[in-house]
Order: sequence, then C-alpha cells, then structure tokens
Amino acid sequence: MKGTAAHIVRTLLLSLITLFGVSVLIFLMLRVLPGDPARVLAGLDASAEQVDRLRAQLGLDQPLLSQYWSFISGVLQGDLGESARTSRPVVTEIVARLPATLTLAAVATLVGSLIGVTAGVIAAVRRNSVLDHVISGVAMAGVSMPVYWLGLLLILVFAVTLGWLPAAGSEGPLSIVLPAGTLAAFSTALVSRMTRASMLEVLGQDFIRTAQAKGAPPSTVIIRHGLRNAFIPVLTVISLQFGALLGGAVLTETVFGWPGIGRLMVDSIAARDFAVVQGLVLVYATLFILLNVIVDVLYVVVDPRIRY
Repeated sequence: MKGTAAHIVRTLLLSLITLFGVSVLIFLMLRVLPGDPARVLAGLDASAEQVDRLRAQLGLDQPLLSQYWSFISGVLQGDLGESARTSRPVVTEIVARLPATLTLAAVATLVGSLIGVTAGVIAAVRRNSVLDHVISGVAMAGVSMPVYWLGLLLILVFAVTLGWLPAAGSEGPLSIVLPAGTLAAFSTALVSRMTRASMLEVLGQDFIRTAQAKGAPPSTVIIRHGLRNAFIPVLTVISLQFGALLGGAVLTETVFGWPGIGRLMVDSIAARDFAVVQGLVLVYATLFILLNVIVDVLYVVVDPRIRY
C-alpha cells in the first residue's frame, strides 16, 4: 500500500500542473472569442459610457497578465470570482447546480454499467449466437446515436405521445428517468462492448479450463474466475464514462431543462460570463483528476496483484 500511496501523491502533484495548464488555456480561449462581454451584459441599448464602466468593473480593461493574476490569485484562495449575470459568487452558483449533475451522471453510470456488464457477459458466453449478434447490434446503435437526437426522441415517445414521464425539469423522481436514460444509452453500449471483448479474452485462458475441469459451477467460472479477471479494463471504461457523462450532460441538461452545471455552462457561454465559465472548467478538470485517483485505488481493490 505504500507504493499505492506514493503513486497517488505523485498523481496529485502532477495534477496541479495539469490544472494550471487548464486555467491558462481556458483563460486565453475565452479572451479570443469574438464579441465584447461588456456589451453583451450591458445590452444593446446601453451607452458607450455604461459599457466602459461595466468593462472596468469586470476588469476587462486591464492587461491580460493582470487579469490572469487576479483570476488565479482568487482561485488559490477559494474565490472563483463573481458572476456578471447574477452578481452572485461563482462558487455559490456552482455548488447550487453541482448536485443535480452528479446525481444525473451517477444514475446514468450505474444503469449503464449494470446493463452493459450483464449484456457483455451474456454476449461473451453465447459467442456467435443470435443473442450475441443482437446485443452487438444494439450496442453499435447506442454508440452511434447522438445524445441530443436520442433525448428528443425519448421526449416525443414517452412524454408527448404516451404521457408517462415529464418532458423537462426536475420536479419529482420521475423527472430523472428520461435524461438519465439518454445519457446511459451510450455508456451501456460502450461498457457492453468492452465487457464482451475482455471476457472473450479471459474465457480462453488456461485457468478457466482448469476450473471447468475441476467441476466448478458455470456461474462460478463466469463470475468469480472470468468477470473478476476481466473487470480491470471494464472498470477503466466505466470511470472514463462517468467523467464523459459529466461533460456530456451539457447537451442533455439543455434538452431536458435539467438544472445542473451543464446548463449553467451553456447559459454562461452565451452571456460571455467569463468568471462562471472559468470556474466550471476548473471544476470539471478537478473532478476528472479525482476520478482517476479513485480508480487507481480501485484497481488494487479489484486485483490485489497490482502494485504501483
């Protein structure tokens, strides 16, 4: 475990460099976008004096280096600035929206993982059967469908035509079904394909044939010996999918009116709210890094033979 702890510390130290690079990149990218944020926020009817006053208030009249230093200094003190749209602290805006996105991504990942792993194992055990071809075909369709198209299709069928589920919003537990199902579709397809490929590789190993020769029950051979040894690459895909779903929630939250940080990102980009966009990108990057550290620890738990 000492090696694992040292590896985690090294990863966190390198992550600080990564976060610094992300902060510089997003800061410069926002500044080269066309359009004047002060004019957007002030409105088309605002006078030149009002726009100049707002620009000075936002610090946009300062040199880029001074603007970045003000931004990064605040970040190091836990202050991400103030939203130009709402005049509320960026931290407050993000904290208010983050639980909704985490809940949506967690439910979608859980559903996608359970269905994907189950389907992948069945497809591997029944290799080249009709069931295998059906699962592979459905998985290919799931990977190919755009998130926004699937979301609109689900709204049309289950909300508009059948009236079973809410079309948008976050009122009540049923509201999460359609957005979570939309996000879970791609995750399910990817996890099932990876599970199938990994299981086929493991099921051809000598220790599987040895377990079968000793008379071990099929369920023990498949789950205990097969899936456990095939689960490392599957775990990697699941963790990456959770991170991808946090980013993919931008489209899904917009389609379903889900009050998460994805929708906040879209609104902030449209309004040129630099402080909120910068804060959100840093939060996304931090979540990805923490996710990688957690997965490194889970590798050791799943397979004790792994050492760093």
